[in-house]
Formats: sequence, C-alpha cells, structure tokens
Amino acid sequence: MRRLIWIPICFVALLIPVVVLAGNGEGGFDGVVNSIETRYHAHATRIPLLGLISIISRKATHDGVSGIHVAEFDNFSASVDGDELNRMVEEKLGQGWERVIRETSRNGNEQTLIFMHPEGNRVGLFVLDLDGHELDVVQVSVDPDHLSQSIGHYEHHHENDRDGDESD
Repeated sequence: MRRLIWIPICFVALLIPVVVLAGNGEGGFDGVVNSIETRYHAHATRIPLLGLISIISRKATHDGVSGIHVAEFDNFSASVDGDELNRMVEEKLGQGWERVIRETSRNGNEQTLIFMHPEGNRVGLFVLDLDGHELDVVQVSVDPDHLSQSIGHYEHHHENDRDGDESD
C-alpha cells in the first residue's frame, strides 16, 4: 500500500518540469512581451482587469472589438535592431500572422510593426510601436464589417455645391 502512494507523488514531480518547460515556449501576445522583457531587460506594465475591459468593449461595440491585450514599456532605453525585433515578433506570433506595416526611422528609435491574422469573420491585429523611450504592444480582435458600418456613421457627407450658382 505504501508503494502505491509513490505513484501520484512521482507523477506530480515529473509533471512540474514539463509544465514549466512548456510555458517557456509560449507564443502569441504573451510570448512577444516576455521575449522583449528578456531580450531588452525591460519590464512591461500590463493593464489590470483588462479581461473585464475586453468583455465590456465587446458588449459596448456590439461584438465589433474584443480580445484586447495591452503592455507598455516605459523608460525603454535599450538599443533596438529593427530586423531582430521583427524576427522576434514574427517567431513568437506564429503562423497565420502577416506583417502589413513596418516603419523604422533613420536612427531606429522609432519603429512600428503591424500584423494581421484572419479569425473567421474577424481579424486579429497586433501592433508594436516604439517611440523614443516608450514601447507599446497591443493585440485586439475586430469585426471589419461592423467597424466599417460604425465608421460610416461618422463620415461627413457634403451636398453637391454649385459654387454660388443658384439659377434654379
């Protein structure tokens, strides 16, 4: 009977390293943020209760915006190689993500990467923006059709001017 107690204990002891090692290979938003923290010795500030905010935004936008993730690196003073940063983000985001914008200033202290990922009738957007000593990382899922309709409500429509011609 005493020998049987060792089976669950050994199982748990073997499971712990597997879980820890599996966590190191994480991808997606957290994988990118953790890689930046490790590579550039910086600490990200994450917005508390962002999951709740994401649920509220989904409801408020009638399912137009959801899955919001935000991390901010203040006082980011590391020197960044744009090619290395781009490769790191591509690797951690994984398959299916396509970079649509890469903008780098001449001195390299301003960089923007924008990636898109199809999610059925939705689109995942991943934005990384380095501006001087501030690095922001944002991921969101949007419904492009819904956003297009919402933006249409705010368009300014002009009536056809006749340049003062009121001869009608």
